[in-house]
Amino acid sequence: MQDAAGASGSPAARQTIYAYERGGLTPSLRQFLELVEFYALHPIDSDGAKSQEDLRAQAVAAVSWALTLPAYHLKQAQELIERLQPPLVHGRRRSKTT
Repeated sequence: MQDAAGASGSPAARQTIYAYERGGLTPSLRQFLELVEFYALHPIDSDGAKSQEDLRAQAVAAVSWALTLPAYHLKQAQELIERLQPPLVHGRRRSKTT
């Protein structure tokens, strides 16, 4: 963590990342995505480091998981979209032009 937070281009300071890890702060979705992208696409070389494929797979899993968290309100956004959709009109079809 220390090496990554100190790396050029790191999207967050070390203390901020530690606060996220401890649960003292919740990053915005944008901040979370920036952190995931940084760690997955700009890995720090070290002994025992994961392969690039593994890092990318874990990044996809992390983003997928985060979108289910209540903090990011994705479920509420989807429910709102459903309520805002106009009702379907039965028996009406588009005409095909040839």
